[in-house]
Amino acid sequence: MNQKKSTVLIIEDEPPIRKVLTISLESAGYKVVECDNGREGMRLAASIGPELILLDLGLPDIDGKDVIAGVREWSQVPIIICSVRNSDDEVIRALSAGADDYVTKPFNPEVLLARILANLRKAATHEAGEPTLANGGIRMDLVRHEVFMNGKKIIFTPKEYELLRYFLVNRGKMLTHKQILKEVWGAAHTEDMQYLRVYVRQLREKIEPDATIPSYIITEPGIGYRMETVTARMPEVLPEALQA
Repeated sequence: MNQKKSTVLIIEDEPPIRKVLTISLESAGYKVVECDNGREGMRLAASIGPELILLDLGLPDIDGKDVIAGVREWSQVPIIICSVRNSDDEVIRALSAGADDYVTKPFNPEVLLARILANLRKAATHEAGEPTLANGGIRMDLVRHEVFMNGKKIIFTPKEYELLRYFLVNRGKMLTHKQILKEVWGAAHTEDMQYLRVYVRQLREKIEPDATIPSYIITEPGIGYRMETVTARMPEVLPEALQA
């Protein structure tokens, strides 16, 4: 099963630059969606919900600043400008319109990747209060979309990841079936109780020491589920190690 990756939307009308960006981003582990004009870019931003947007200002249909303004009407997704326009006025106008960062062409791919990671980390921190979520032996990296159990990386499907993230953000709270289904799957799935039970069972098999006696995700009979706040486990020390 594929693990969820951060999606980067590239809005750039020059094919060679789109190719360089795509190769760099995919080699760094990101999922890439690309388009060559502003209106299509805004449509894709709304439909796919990328974690970050790379945006050129000199687009063939509308100016990149109009794209920023359109996206900012409904989303605070990080937007990094990649443009040949390097005047202070252009940079100021783009940042004032709502862009988060500005990189001039030609750019160093490694520097751009560092800017992308920094902006993703900042967005994750803003959303959850910190770039990682932890509970007991579970650690979730919200920037890299990775989950570790007692230090070992565990592979989750995208929906398993979103469900675990929702439990971690709301740990200690009693969550109803409908509440979980609405937040993770959407309002059209609030009656799919069996669907939720299947995914909770899958999560338990991956994070619980004993899935038949759960210590993380507790069932609230007739209501829903609650993720217990679990004290971090210390590694067991073998007698031989104490004698060493």
